[in-house]
Amino acid sequence: MVRDGGGAAQGLLFGVAGFALLSCGDAVIKTTVDEWPASAIAALRYLFGAIGLGIAVFATEGVGALRVPRPGLQVARALAVSVASFGFFMALRSMPLANATAVQFTSPALTAMLSALFLGERAPRAAWGATALAFMGVLIVLRPDVARMGWAVGWPLLAALGLASMMILNRRAAGTGSALAMQYSVALFATPILVAAAVAGHVSGWPPMQAGMPGWSVIVRCALVGVSASAAHLLVYLATVRSSAAVVAPTMYVQLLTALALGAAVFGDRPDPVALLGAGLVVTSGLWLWHSQRPRTVPETE
Repeated sequence: MVRDGGGAAQGLLFGVAGFALLSCGDAVIKTTVDEWPASAIAALRYLFGAIGLGIAVFATEGVGALRVPRPGLQVARALAVSVASFGFFMALRSMPLANATAVQFTSPALTAMLSALFLGERAPRAAWGATALAFMGVLIVLRPDVARMGWAVGWPLLAALGLASMMILNRRAAGTGSALAMQYSVALFATPILVAAAVAGHVSGWPPMQAGMPGWSVIVRCALVGVSASAAHLLVYLATVRSSAAVVAPTMYVQLLTALALGAAVFGDRPDPVALLGAGLVVTSGLWLWHSQRPRTVPETE
């Protein structure tokens, strides 16, 4: 059976809106990273997210849905998303939004490799080719930043690794709760993890991690991103309900296009043609991997 064309079209629109909204939130975060440490920003963002998602879960599914199934697994998911958030926010301190976003999009290729290592899944030949293509694109995207940033160019790669780990753990968590409840569980456990990281960073004396009292505008922006990110993930979830994950997956690259547009319009970051080529290779690798994993059977129609 296939979904009706109207539902599929609506699903695609939800997917596009959700991924574009994620980049809008990233742009807001980029305006805060020079004012407050990345770990503290991430902690406050997830605190607001946990409160909002908790209210949404209670209102739609009842108090029973607030119970956390398999807490050890949820902590692992929260740790992965904490690593991803911290790495990405640190990347935003020193490189254009579009560059950090492009590198983060190596996560599908990393997921395919990690699935083979940790889940015993057989990595298709396309996964190896897509991975090589993705990292070729990364080298091209990061080429102007390597000499200037040194080892710090690894921040967006750390974010991609965190996202890939999150995807692997999401498979383990499949069926343990609704999509909304699973988002709540991640935010609930990610908040204390990131608070601990922020405290440890402040105590360490490392200048980028020194956290004083934030200004009210930082708090407002973190709250805004907490709400917008939760709304974005809900839109993506609704997209997969109305269409299918396979159809919606390519719309994720709208996030990169939005990042390119916002980077140029808001921050004056206009990537050169070579950087665009590198970003294009990363996108191509993801689409190649997606296409190779699509089911080959033709769905029945009614």
